[in-house]
Amino acid sequence: MSDAATQTHPFQAEVAELLRLMVHSVYSETDVFLRELISNASDACDRLRYEAIARPELMGDGAPLAIRLTPDAKAGTLTIADNGIGMDRQELIDNLGTVARSGTRAFVSKLAESKDGSGLIGQFGVGFYSAFMVADRITVTSRRAGSNETPNETSNETSNATWVWTSSGGAGFDIAPADATAAARVTRGTEIVLHLKEDAKKYLEPHEIRRVVRAYSDHILFPIELVEEKDGAQTSEQVNSASALWHKPKSELKEEDYKQAYQTVAHAFDDPAMTLHYKAEGRYSYAVLLFAPSQRPFDLFDPARKGHVKLYVRRVYITDDADLVPSYLRFIRGVVDSEDLPLNISREMLQNNPQVAAIRKAITGRVISELENLAEKDAEKFDKIWDAFGAVLKEGIYEDFERREALLALARFETTAGKARSLKQYVADLKPNQTEIYYLVGDNADRLKSNPKLEAARARGIEVLLLSDPVDAFWTMMPPGFEGKPLKSLSQGDVNFDLVPLLDDKKEEPKADEAGAADDSTVIAAVKLALGERVSDVKASARLADSPACLVAAGQGPGLEIERLLSRQNRGTGARPILELNMKHALVKAVGHAQKIANEDDVKDLASLLFEQAQILDGEVPDDPAAFAARLNRLVVRGLSVSA
Repeated sequence: MSDAATQTHPFQAEVAELLRLMVHSVYSETDVFLRELISNASDACDRLRYEAIARPELMGDGAPLAIRLTPDAKAGTLTIADNGIGMDRQELIDNLGTVARSGTRAFVSKLAESKDGSGLIGQFGVGFYSAFMVADRITVTSRRAGSNETPNETSNETSNATWVWTSSGGAGFDIAPADATAAARVTRGTEIVLHLKEDAKKYLEPHEIRRVVRAYSDHILFPIELVEEKDGAQTSEQVNSASALWHKPKSELKEEDYKQAYQTVAHAFDDPAMTLHYKAEGRYSYAVLLFAPSQRPFDLFDPARKGHVKLYVRRVYITDDADLVPSYLRFIRGVVDSEDLPLNISREMLQNNPQVAAIRKAITGRVISELENLAEKDAEKFDKIWDAFGAVLKEGIYEDFERREALLALARFETTAGKARSLKQYVADLKPNQTEIYYLVGDNADRLKSNPKLEAARARGIEVLLLSDPVDAFWTMMPPGFEGKPLKSLSQGDVNFDLVPLLDDKKEEPKADEAGAADDSTVIAAVKLALGERVSDVKASARLADSPACLVAAGQGPGLEIERLLSRQNRGTGARPILELNMKHALVKAVGHAQKIANEDDVKDLASLLFEQAQILDGEVPDDPAAFAARLNRLVVRGLSVSA
């Protein structure tokens, strides 16, 4: 490059702020500089391939399009070269100076207005400047495909063909014709030489380059070759797969191809339980390849609830933190490759991007639709997915109002009638005069099966959903319904099974006479007085048949299980339960007898025993286990003494 022919172009004052924005705001990791430069090289190859359709002569010698990475440890440089479309002098100034010339506000405006991703092909703007994170000087040598080179008779230079752009990222950049050596080296395309900073010399290590390429650019469709010097000779190795599986027609792919893609994308070893592969075209164009694992990932219940769908833009990896699916689909793995989004979009921009929102909505609908199809066509495979991820999918019932009904239809429940039961099956099997879907929430399905609150329902053959996942306490708060049938908790509010006939017609429930009703009221009042602030009320129960007592929540407010969950986190509302009594049970009748003979100690002991027994049956520990044990011992010894 001749100093006499060199022209200096100043950057506007805004460039310093723009570079600061690039380094500190848009990109959080330095690895992305290589992703951006490889992406630019890929775009240049894409553009040449497109223009060569009409002008085949642009391909020149017909050499395959490729990207070459050459580290030079002695010189401290990393070279990224391609044989794509290349740039002439004005394109170097325009493309490499676009952001610097237009300033920060124009840059932001360009991102906001850019709807056609193809319009960014070949442009070196924001992505190019990310290289200044690792380099203190950059040299770009480029020659546009199809340009004519004529020798300069008075100097060892070329004219109007190969040009060199250099900058240290400060006040501006220089541009000049390339000398004969550079022109001979770059016959078409672009060569970028990064003079690396001391703290970026790791990018001269071949293993580090391989790592970055495979993490960010493995699916670039052009070969990425790593050039190394070994024993005095240069060797070349392709370090990317150069195959974006999601862009291939489904007809060309086999089950094994999808399995390998899933295991690569998800870093998993199991087989995918469901595969969703399609291309969306219309207002926005993007390719989708998603998988549902067959096993629970280790981080499924991580508090961050982050998704694991990777976002690509024109085959260039952008992030796996784009929230392309809602949190309740965080078990889904895979790739979404957009043709429209800008490559240099930040995570903050992704959160507010309307294209991303539209893609998210469409993908969520397709995943749920695919799960519906699987449930209908292959119930066994769907049940495996539900067993692994049902607890996560149910979060959507609580969070996603728009899709709540669809998610309820997908849900499978363990019930008193069997396992993997759908609400559609439940409604189809409703008992005569049954108008509600009954459920019981707890922390263990086996314990729920023996819960006394099921007794009256079981006597009538009424099916009850047994909900034992922590999220069940939340989504049932809504309260939801299904096909016009409201869901009703057996541990909250009043229940009335009078219109549903008993399974044993001969076993009629006795009707209480007025005297009995008066005695019941006396017993209820005595128990309520004895328990004081431990309960909000004491009532006669319509849900018990054999057990003496149970605890329920009021009809309004949080249920018992949600109150327990919140209390464990010191966030409880302090709501007190209602104690329901089976007025026909001997233990309850014993309270009435103790009251008649004015034995206040027995009334207090029996009332506390009823309350604490109900706590234990709900899986709780009595507030004072020692007092409970002493009280129980007193009553047992007293009973044994009477018997003796």
